[in-house]
Amino acid sequence: MTKIIFCSDDSNETTQAVVGYLAKHADLDNWGVRSDWPVFSKQAAHRVVDNQVDRAVLMCWTGTGTAIAANKIKGARAAQASDPWTAENARRWNDANILTMSLKQLTPEQAVDILNTFLSIESPDPEEIDNIALIE
Repeated sequence: MTKIIFCSDDSNETTQAVVGYLAKHADLDNWGVRSDWPVFSKQAAHRVVDNQVDRAVLMCWTGTGTAIAANKIKGARAAQASDPWTAENARRWNDANILTMSLKQLTPEQAVDILNTFLSIESPDPEEIDNIALIE
């Protein structure tokens, strides 16, 4: 089962739906709600890069700040997704290992759909491996 860290800087129906989904479909390490989104984003990214967990799912009001902070860590590939297509292809074409989402913009159903799509892609497109290596 995929081990996933979850953390958010606020709580609402959307974050609760994401946590509920992860609790059923992953080995969840739920860090809950914390206001220090730059800190928890980098801490989660370190755990992903160090192979302590498989993925991280981070949420903030826009999903952008958590992506920016996580991407400061070498080897982290955080993608902010607001639709399933972006989530799918961030995994497929960029081998994204961290998903960030807006807890304000997305409905619970949209967030779960994006998350499900992100987690359904097990490995990147083999044709993109050289490009993914160039990201590092």
